[in-house]
Amino acid sequence: MILLFLVLYLSRLSLSPAATTKTAVNNITIPGCPSKCGSLTVPYPFGIGTNSGCSIGPWFDITCNTSFDPPKAFLSAEVFSYLGVNRTIQRIEVVDISDEHVRVRNAIASKCYDQTGEMIQTNASGLTLTNSYFTLSERNKVFAVGCDDYAFVSPVAEIEGRNFSSGCVSICSNVTDVPNGTCSGLGCCATSLPTGLSTYLANVYSIFSHSQVWSFSKCGYTFLGEESAFTFQGASDFVDPNFATRTAETVPVVLNWVIGSRSCSDYRNTSDYYCQENSVCVDFDGGNGGYRCSCENGYQGNPYLSPGCHDIDECADPNANPCNGTCTNLPGSFNCSCPHGYEGDGRKNGSGCTARNSKSPALKLSLGIGIGFLSIFIAMGWLYFTHQRRKIIKLREKFFLKNGGMLLKQQFGSNEFGGVNQSNKIFTTEELEKATKNFSDDMILGRGGYGTVYKGILPDGTIVAIKKSRVMDDSQIEQFINEVVILTQTNHRNVVKLLGCCLETEVPLLVYECVSNGTLFHHIHANDQPRWLSWDNRLRIAVESAGALAYLHSAASKPIIHRDVKSANILLDENLVAKISDFGASRLIPLDQTEVTTLVQGTIGYLDPEYFNTSQLTDKSDVYSFGVVLLELLTGKKPISMDQDQVQRNLAAFFLVSFKSNNFFQILDPRVVREGSLVQLEAIASLVKRCLNMNGYDRPTMKEVAMELESLRKLTKQQWVNQHGSEDGSSRVHEGEHSDLYNVSINPYMDSIEASSLYSSDQIHSLYPVDEPR
Repeated sequence: MILLFLVLYLSRLSLSPAATTKTAVNNITIPGCPSKCGSLTVPYPFGIGTNSGCSIGPWFDITCNTSFDPPKAFLSAEVFSYLGVNRTIQRIEVVDISDEHVRVRNAIASKCYDQTGEMIQTNASGLTLTNSYFTLSERNKVFAVGCDDYAFVSPVAEIEGRNFSSGCVSICSNVTDVPNGTCSGLGCCATSLPTGLSTYLANVYSIFSHSQVWSFSKCGYTFLGEESAFTFQGASDFVDPNFATRTAETVPVVLNWVIGSRSCSDYRNTSDYYCQENSVCVDFDGGNGGYRCSCENGYQGNPYLSPGCHDIDECADPNANPCNGTCTNLPGSFNCSCPHGYEGDGRKNGSGCTARNSKSPALKLSLGIGIGFLSIFIAMGWLYFTHQRRKIIKLREKFFLKNGGMLLKQQFGSNEFGGVNQSNKIFTTEELEKATKNFSDDMILGRGGYGTVYKGILPDGTIVAIKKSRVMDDSQIEQFINEVVILTQTNHRNVVKLLGCCLETEVPLLVYECVSNGTLFHHIHANDQPRWLSWDNRLRIAVESAGALAYLHSAASKPIIHRDVKSANILLDENLVAKISDFGASRLIPLDQTEVTTLVQGTIGYLDPEYFNTSQLTDKSDVYSFGVVLLELLTGKKPISMDQDQVQRNLAAFFLVSFKSNNFFQILDPRVVREGSLVQLEAIASLVKRCLNMNGYDRPTMKEVAMELESLRKLTKQQWVNQHGSEDGSSRVHEGEHSDLYNVSINPYMDSIEASSLYSSDQIHSLYPVDEPR
């Protein structure tokens, strides 16, 4: 046997040709230009020096400041940032350059307080890129760290040309509640920014000036940084006086970089096309356009430098030689062949090279042994994949049982739920993976506070919406099953229909009908309101939505409180019919109860103040939220507008003040004023006031709201010309008079922020009114 292996080893050596190694020079920079600034490698199209000719253009110039030890690299003066409260211009320090990204030094916004709540230190942070070749990467996240803070990050409106904000709330009342390693909202929160931005400003605000948590959290911080580079250390981050400095040094801001501002096809055959030979041009699909170059397969080098990418000699390295016979290098590839007198494909992973017509017993024996080993490997592979498939099947069965599959089948088959629509079904994982192209990002319809929604196409061509919820606690399984069964019984034309669910995954999947025309929020607050959004259509949508909520409260087999009523959860189908959606926060109420105690959940601006303070959820909580939706339809304004003054910031509070002073007509949408009758507008304003009553007992039920809206819809329109200018001097305004009252430019910026039960009854005063304005 030893002799056999020796023969095989010597025969293999005789078949391996002496490889001729060829080392190719991989140019990093233009000849004569430096490639290093301290420990940073600066590849072309970037270059060290200002107007030195070492870069493609001035916006890619890197200034190497040798007064530091080691030297530090900075982007050119063409690209600058302003940081701090006074927007002091500072150069951007570069810490890394790759084929797609530039990582730059961070700056942390912070506010610190003394024990009395007096601010003793404040710092803001921001970044401004003055050309279109750099944009903020989607690898960044907005972070807020602190136990009494909420943070906002927004672009510089005069540069970006758009005004919005993204932010989150970081609250905790006890240092022992703060978890390490995750930004869940307890001591640390995180959110995303839209792609394509070239500026941002970061600010952190405190709710109670840290007076209630000062013993363990004296400062609040916010910053934009690379998500993978930041790990929250829990309470130790609160007491670390060097937190801001340490984070600025270890968590960079990631920038995308491109060449130009248009696509490859626009630059090809022009002097601004920099992709050299053996390279490909790749369009950048984010930001303001532009492109990058990369080497083709089988080539390496700098694709921006002449003569371009050079061939990789796969045959040069004996240890990585892909051939068992003779290796011949080809441009961008290679070829394996057997020497004269041998046959086979010549590859190591193939049949190799064998002597032609060989009669050697040793070779026959080795061939037999090889075939035997190959058969064993094939058998082992078959057993392995069979075992893996059985593991997957068992895992799906485990998830099915864990997620209450048997309980759901029992509920579907019981007399108690005999009304379940027979079209509802329990889907398999394979069905939904096929419908969503294996849950491809291209099929995502949207993301919300309770999960991700995918578009799916069933085998019969039905288009559905598949909701993948967050991981569910085992204690919630029975409640989840009850909700699924109840929702399958919900049969109302203005409620999104639940078609079924899948329980074979770790996170249960819900399958709904697909409503394709966007949300009511989008249509109301679009830059140019659609022409169809007339007064009659607004009133019709209000009637349809109120009827659906009334049905959930009083006509369903078990009352359902939605708990997150807002215009973003009212969908419109192809005929612009309203449909209530997103029951992720909903709760079923036993028939013998009128309220339940729950963790506070909802969206600021729509959230019932009484529920916020008492945690007692009733159907009147939905009534308050629907009153805010009616205000959006009447005024065209967002519930929360942080760029307004204190009086106008909260739409509900501003309306109540205006109504009390008989000036509410001034905040109505001009089109509503033109098209609605005086009787209708006065009546619906009175209805909204009752819906927004701080005492839930005094609010109307959703059934009463629906009936009143239906009655208002039937009223005959009256001409405003005969309705205005009353003798009592009231502030009703004739159409065309004082038209400047309606020319109010409002640019609200406020993302949905989930409320938490960690708020105390006093904390609501800083973000939300709890008393009716006087």
